[in-house]
Amino acid sequence: MISRVLIFLCLASLSAMADFNSLILKQIRTMPEGGGYATDLAAHTGLAASVQGGPPTRIDPTLAMPGYCSGGTYLVFLKTLAALQDNHRLTLSPEIWQSLLPRLRRNGTDTLPDGEGIWGRWNANGPGTARLFFELGLGENFTEFSNARPGDFLKIFWTDAVGKKEHGHSAIYLGQETIDGVEYVRFWSSNQPDGFGEKSIPRTKIAQAIFSRLEHPEKLTSWKSLPERDPYLAGLLRTESSFAEARKMSGIR
Repeated sequence: MISRVLIFLCLASLSAMADFNSLILKQIRTMPEGGGYATDLAAHTGLAASVQGGPPTRIDPTLAMPGYCSGGTYLVFLKTLAALQDNHRLTLSPEIWQSLLPRLRRNGTDTLPDGEGIWGRWNANGPGTARLFFELGLGENFTEFSNARPGDFLKIFWTDAVGKKEHGHSAIYLGQETIDGVEYVRFWSSNQPDGFGEKSIPRTKIAQAIFSRLEHPEKLTSWKSLPERDPYLAGLLRTESSFAEARKMSGIR
């Protein structure tokens, strides 16, 4: 079995391009554990309350407990950006931080609609994170496990369905391991039923996967170039797509 220590030690061999992966993994280690899993209004409200725009940006993941998968990975994404800014490796204006907040709907009853704004893209069905990375040029999207590195964002599809009938999971890839001759995939997320933490599942349980590697966080400065609403992502709660279309919309050849 590949231990958690070995997974993190392998970061020493990553190239400079993947340096953000090591920082993402560092932020995972600062996250609380457990807290339970929920997708109700209280979970949405807790996520919204857990991030206060800056500078300085204040992120308190304990307020997002219980929570859900896309909220958990988004908090790690924001914590990574905040760490880069604290280390003077990235400059994001207060206006950009306001655009990054995981807001509720304007009437305060739910999260922002899928496909609307940055958080609404990340939280959408289908390739939400990958679509955002492609639109802004934040980094590479790909589907091959052989190319994956610990610290890559990962969208898991439990079946081949994308969109209306989709069953998926937003996670952060930690590596692969073999247990009793069976290949497993290890990842971090807010997982059912326990909440924040690591999980390992047989590779065969994953029907499809899209990885997103953060490479150019500075391109968030062009966030105003994004249409307010992405029609493709916005429609996935009501319509069916396909993995081929999800790949295309993520810029994957």
